[in-house]
Amino acid sequence: MPVINQQRRMVWSAEQMYDLVADVKRYPEFLPWVVATRIKSDSETEMVADMMVGFLALREKFTSRVKKDRPRRIAVEYLDGPLKQLSNTWDFAEAEGGGCVIDFCVDFTFRNAIFERLAGQYLDRAFRKMVAAFETRAEKLYGSSSSSATSAA
Repeated sequence: MPVINQQRRMVWSAEQMYDLVADVKRYPEFLPWVVATRIKSDSETEMVADMMVGFLALREKFTSRVKKDRPRRIAVEYLDGPLKQLSNTWDFAEAEGGGCVIDFCVDFTFRNAIFERLAGQYLDRAFRKMVAAFETRAEKLYGSSSSSATSAA
């Protein structure tokens, strides 16, 4: 069962990074392997969304409930799809001196043994690519430092 837990300091505010992560409908614009998203319901505190992911010739859709506590936390609860289980949290905290610290944790298990093996082989590289995509998106939306940043969500 792959587990990723990482803490990162960012130059942008916790609110800005929260907004970027919570903007699930825009994921296909910048996240690798996200082919499409569909928001089924959305409120200030909860969203239910489908996400289509693709890798090589494989395509899978999964549905999640996203619990939102702006600007502190986003917690993803897996509802349906190719996984056996998924737990994903993003915690956002303002950092002393500006910017924020993000604590990201994802823990998942695939039902499909082929996906599980692929995930094990590519997990570290895929995670680095995903983090880089969020950082590039933040820079595009907010600028290269928090002093030039404005919220886009």
